[in-house]
Amino acid sequence: MSIMSKIECAAVLDVLAELYPEAVCALEHGSVFQLLVAVALSAQTTDKSVNKITPNLFERYPDAASLAEADEEALQGIIKTIGMYRTKAANIKKMSEMLVSDYGGETPGCFEELIKLPGVGRKTANVVLAVGFGEQRIAVDTHVFRVANRIGLCDEKDVLATETALMANLPENRWTEAHHSLIFHGRNCCRARNPECESCALSDQRLCRHADHAAGV
Repeated sequence: MSIMSKIECAAVLDVLAELYPEAVCALEHGSVFQLLVAVALSAQTTDKSVNKITPNLFERYPDAASLAEADEEALQGIIKTIGMYRTKAANIKKMSEMLVSDYGGETPGCFEELIKLPGVGRKTANVVLAVGFGEQRIAVDTHVFRVANRIGLCDEKDVLATETALMANLPENRWTEAHHSLIFHGRNCCRARNPECESCALSDQRLCRHADHAAGV
């Protein structure tokens, strides 16, 4: 469900596009496989933290074949600065083993196949399809969930419902753009605590439900 009309939703995207023309995937990678691993590692961890460990990780294990053969304790040592590193080390090794055994070491470009991989959920699969394969996708992480529902692009209580609502409310050719723009806005302005409504362009243009409520409108 949307609080805004589709015209208003598109207007929100226009404002965000002007604010964040540089909004793209912040995870550093050199291949679709490396993107897949980086996104899997980024769960409940900042992209900045992941980018600190992946150069060493990908230098030693640049592809699925090499990562499948990696020692799990060695993987833990490389990624131990991020959250849930033991579980993530196990997942990326099992993921790589499955890619080698079932997909010839290649990353599948199909949602249903991606979510079969260990440690890969809807968000990770959608990011890989959007960034790695150029599909229009909306990946709902904590920033997208919070900002989209706070602004009024949708009014949902869970991640899946938010993804479905955004797909219905936003132009399909702007889904990936919306994902990145909402993340940037969540990081830079519309934070979980103390959102900067007084300096927000969406508030200025009356394109935010939260700001309107806060102002008593």
